[in-house]
Amino acid sequence: MGELGLGPKLRAALEGVPASRPRSSARGPAAQPVYKLSANENPYPPLPGVIERAVAGAQGINRYPDLWCGELTRELAARFDVPEAHIATGTGSVGVTQQLLQITAQPGDEVLYAWRSFEAYPVLTHIVGASPVEVPLAAGEVHDLDAMAAAITDRTRLIFVCNPNNPTGTIVRRAELERFLDRVPSDVLVVLDEAYIEFVADTDEDFPDGIEVYRDRPNVCVLRTFSKAYGLAGMRVGFAVAHEPVAAALRKTAVPFGVTQFAQDAAVASLRAEAGMRERVAALTAERERVSAALTEQGWAPEPSHANFVWLRTGGRTDDFAALCEQEGILVRAFSGEGARISLGEPAANDRFLYVAERFRKESQGL
Repeated sequence: MGELGLGPKLRAALEGVPASRPRSSARGPAAQPVYKLSANENPYPPLPGVIERAVAGAQGINRYPDLWCGELTRELAARFDVPEAHIATGTGSVGVTQQLLQITAQPGDEVLYAWRSFEAYPVLTHIVGASPVEVPLAAGEVHDLDAMAAAITDRTRLIFVCNPNNPTGTIVRRAELERFLDRVPSDVLVVLDEAYIEFVADTDEDFPDGIEVYRDRPNVCVLRTFSKAYGLAGMRVGFAVAHEPVAAALRKTAVPFGVTQFAQDAAVASLRAEAGMRERVAALTAERERVSAALTEQGWAPEPSHANFVWLRTGGRTDDFAALCEQEGILVRAFSGEGARISLGEPAANDRFLYVAERFRKESQGL
């Protein structure tokens, strides 16, 4: 028998990875709802036809889903005018992100990204045993692409460009992205993480559509999700568009049957309800502009957001700000010592948040 007190040896790389823990539910003021504005979820229910399509498949839950997500892959290929062989699906964009790391990085390699950016990047990088290289954002909470290009070494294997950036909501413009890509070695994979692309205004002609960028750049991969604009966060379905060697490698590392048939059916139905999605995005972006204008009037200085959230640089008072929000029944995503990201919810939720934000400013200034 083994010696008591000794357990299995686990990978040392996991020691710095934070473990997920359930959080206590916020209560908020008596008899008032609690609004979760911490996860960038879409406050609207699934698009018309989505629930019906998913429920119709319930009779087959004793069977495994389509391993290759065939129908969804065909729909995506037609929607974006790309070969089916260039599509790879996964369990949300986070799942595909993990696959991207698995196919490119190993101990001794480097993964490069702006910081602060999507919080899963360092976690997943540590899990594969690679070294994260974090390049601070420039003034205006934007990617410093010149500094990122200068940080590339012969150990760099993967670069993330989150556009729009989570959690700041800022964007990388077309010309600067093209200049950056021209400086990246052809054997380094660049991932354009476009989880929030649907929220960028159609009139913003300087914003680069990653699908168009990837077409003549074999080392560019585009990452997208159904969790945000399409409102399928609970279904866990994302996808990548990349040239065939990358897409094939992603399919090799996908969790078998990870994208359920419910998720596949819901995603297909969502793609076919594009007009409805655009209407909801328009409503959310209108709320974004209303909330941003109100925050500016209160004395905050939020950078223009191009996503479904706003970012407040609250610095050393971030924890106090988050605590006051929770006290008033608003859950926000707080990054201690830096700032808070607030998702756009229904108007009543946004109004409650604006009340708390104004109260916090007045209390901070002793008014």
